[in-house]
Amino acid sequence: MDFDENVLLASFLFGMVGMGMFMFGKKSGRFVPMGSGLALMAVPYVITNLLVLMTVGVALLAMPWIVRDA
Repeated sequence: MDFDENVLLASFLFGMVGMGMFMFGKKSGRFVPMGSGLALMAVPYVITNLLVLMTVGVALLAMPWIVRDA
C-alpha cells in the first residue's frame, strides 16, 4: 500500500468531518447524516487513490443536503 501525504491528509479530514456528521445525526435522530458520517469514516480505509477518494468524499458530504427529508 503506497500512501501519499495528500491521501493521508484527505482521509484524515474526511474522517473528522464524518465523525462530526455521525455525532450530529445520532444526537438529532436523523439517519442520512448519521449514515453519511459513518461512510465518510469508513471510505478512507478502502480507497487509496486521491482522485477517487475526493470524488466519493465530496459526494458523501453533499448527501445530507441532497436528501433532506429523511
